[in-house]
Amino acid sequence: MDELHIIGVDLAKHVFQVHGSDKSGRVLFRKKLSRPQFAKFLTEIPVCIIAMEACSTAHHWGREAQALGLKVLLVPPNYVKPFVKRHKNDAVDAEAIVEAALRPSMSFVTVKTKEQQAQAVIFRTRDLYLRQRTQLINALRGHLAEYGVLLPSSRASVTRMVAALSEHSDELPAPVRTMAKCLADDIEAVTKQVEQIDKTLKKVALASAEARRLRTMPGVGPITAVAIKAFCPDPKSFKHGRGFSAWLGLVPRQISSGGKERYGRVTKMGQRDIRRLLVTGAMSVISAAAKKGRCDDPWLANMLLTKPRMVAAVALANRMARQLWAMMVTEKNYEIRAAA
Repeated sequence: MDELHIIGVDLAKHVFQVHGSDKSGRVLFRKKLSRPQFAKFLTEIPVCIIAMEACSTAHHWGREAQALGLKVLLVPPNYVKPFVKRHKNDAVDAEAIVEAALRPSMSFVTVKTKEQQAQAVIFRTRDLYLRQRTQLINALRGHLAEYGVLLPSSRASVTRMVAALSEHSDELPAPVRTMAKCLADDIEAVTKQVEQIDKTLKKVALASAEARRLRTMPGVGPITAVAIKAFCPDPKSFKHGRGFSAWLGLVPRQISSGGKERYGRVTKMGQRDIRRLLVTGAMSVISAAAKKGRCDDPWLANMLLTKPRMVAAVALANRMARQLWAMMVTEKNYEIRAAA
């Protein structure tokens, strides 16, 4: 065990596969361990590197290993796949994790704290409720449209939707009225849950100095600020703002060859939640400028004149991401750019 340098762990629900290697990559051992055995195994091994795929339980085991003085490397699953040899099984996966982690140019995922994951749970729960509410509204409108009853489509008009349903209740068969009432009750219940979670997110955003700093930027609200705190690693791990923007998937895809620079659409290969929120915030900034009839930002004004509105929103979201990175690194509030 003195030669042990790195251990690759293929995580699972009950049985973990571990693969130990020295600095040269020579195999020292392969083992299958249960959850209790793996927890005990971590306390018995010497100080070394623990490499795992960045999955749902990896952050928990990463914190456990770090508490024991071990160095933890979380490898993105997409970067492990090229190192899988032929047949796929747990032992091969653990070996592939070691091979990927030993690459000097490999990018790793930062182990999240319990507080970060707690905020992520709040955000994910809200996102789940929003999807469920959309499904319920679509189901209710679709069922009633078959009987000639058209309900408002806006999610903000749940009250009007329930009122319209009661107005046309006499035109519907009894089973349809019963099922429509069930769907309407579920929509109201989910809406109350979303409102309660929104209040919680606002309290979290107000309690954090970093979240308050991020909210000084136009287009960034409490939900976006909490999402950035929950899902983003240490901003200093990125060399520049473009690296942070690329991590979000907001930079153009490169199709360059033969010394010729070619760029396509945005990659969308990154943190989709923050990317979606930044694009939504950019659209709100553009809508606010349209209502005022003028745009104080010369760059954005020129972009809106030459590009479609959605393209301008994505470009603005890209710039917002770079500015947010600078704000987090320098710990300064957003500075409003003076109009030319």
